[in-house]
Amino acid sequence: MTTAEESAAPGSAPQTSPGDHWPAVSAVTLGTFLLVTAEQLPIGLLTAVGSALSVSEGTAGLMVTVPSLVAAVAAPVVPALVGALDRRLLLLGLMALMTLSNLASAAAPNFAVLVSSRVLVGVAIGGFWAVAGGLAVRLVSTENVPRATAIIFGGVGAANVFGVPLGTLIGELTGWRVAFASLSGLALIALVALLAVLPSLAASQPVRLRVLAEQFRNPGVRVGIIATALIVFGHFSAYTFVSPALQRLSGIDERYVGPLLFAFGAAGMIGNFAAGAALSRGVHRSVLVIAVSLAVAMPLFALLGRTTVVGAILLIVWGLAYGGVSVGLQTWMIKAAPQAVEAASALWVAVFNLSIGLGALVGGVIVDALTLQGVLWLGGACALVAALAVRSTRTDENPRRA
Repeated sequence: MTTAEESAAPGSAPQTSPGDHWPAVSAVTLGTFLLVTAEQLPIGLLTAVGSALSVSEGTAGLMVTVPSLVAAVAAPVVPALVGALDRRLLLLGLMALMTLSNLASAAAPNFAVLVSSRVLVGVAIGGFWAVAGGLAVRLVSTENVPRATAIIFGGVGAANVFGVPLGTLIGELTGWRVAFASLSGLALIALVALLAVLPSLAASQPVRLRVLAEQFRNPGVRVGIIATALIVFGHFSAYTFVSPALQRLSGIDERYVGPLLFAFGAAGMIGNFAAGAALSRGVHRSVLVIAVSLAVAMPLFALLGRTTVVGAILLIVWGLAYGGVSVGLQTWMIKAAPQAVEAASALWVAVFNLSIGLGALVGGVIVDALTLQGVLWLGGACALVAALAVRSTRTDENPRRA
């Protein structure tokens, strides 16, 4: 398996062969973008949904927790359950489920129905993301696998940094129900695109639970899983409540939260590209820098983000640091398990989503019972421990050797 570190320089044109399916790569990327956006959409809508459905902000955080926990289970289980089913049919079915579940969220008459609809979103997220991670080798020629992999997971990175701001802006302008309905409409477009361009993808090597378990014997995979769990848990324990944090800690008017989250997203995309370039020079060093940066950014926001200007600046620094998380950790996993990419990716997706859900859940408890500053300190502490775990590896060239 060619690793992501061997990808061509950014901006260079891909060498297309007759067997390459770049439109299919683009359609899958759109799917991953929308699914991960759906997972995180409520982050910017917590206040509005909580007010409309008469629940606290901590309880409203269940809209993030529930699909994340379900996705964590679905990521390894769905590929194992469907066995040799054509991956084209699986992806089409999961995107159809995504379309219907978000429509149900938009029409939910109460919070219980809304959370129930989010369970279906979690199934779609976990199954789609886990399968999409190993599709590059099926859609393009060998020399283009690194580029295709980067594009597909670029949808995940883009969702992490743009999904929340976009949902927040739509919600502020038109209402939270319209935000969910809009996402359902975009999912329908993605479904049509996948139907039009995705070729038949018979499963040549179905994922087995035994293969998933065997990945934990790989030291590099173990460190990647630990780092992913800590960084993502810490980030989402704090970022799930970034909207009230900006308003209460930094004194920023609610009207400016959406634009500031767009700035967070723009900084994140810069961080994504910067991390992509740095990864070609060393995976270990790049992931370590990302973890240390997050360990500094979140506590600084708690300490110094007490004014509008400083709060906005520190939010952008935070976004710049988090922007490299998806591409950095996914590249780590590919490099650690080049012969079992789909299995390692399924585990990584499961841990990533489980950490999102648990982070949002714990963050909600801390926000309701303690203070907003508490989740920022927790996020920084988790990133610091992750940095220590990454630092414990002995080589910059092969994360499989711990």
